[in-house]
Amino acid sequence: MEVFLSKRVMRALRISVADAIEDGEIDSLREDLVSLFSDDDVEEIERRIDSADFYDFVSEILDEWSGEDFDELLELLEAQLSDADVDLKYAAPETDDDAEEEQDDEEEDEELIVDDDDDDL
Repeated sequence: MEVFLSKRVMRALRISVADAIEDGEIDSLREDLVSLFSDDDVEEIERRIDSADFYDFVSEILDEWSGEDFDELLELLEAQLSDADVDLKYAAPETDDDAEEEQDDEEEDEELIVDDDDDDL
């Protein structure tokens, strides 16, 4: 089984992890992690894991996590899902800098578009 998380989802997860690290509270992060997966994905994962409860599965991952690093959490999530024969694929998480660069690029592209209708007169 394969699960893919988009850049947008990864960015939201990065923000949720940052909030959890800052607040020292992981309950909302747990909910955010659970909501990353579709109902069908959750059902299939529950069939493959020992506890048969996805919420508990995510809780165990968060218990193992040091609470300090986004990449560590992703590695734990990947490893636990891999043990259940679930391949987690994701786009590189978009950082705020990436989003700003993308927006700047779009603005530059808009500036480069020139209306040539006046030249034909």
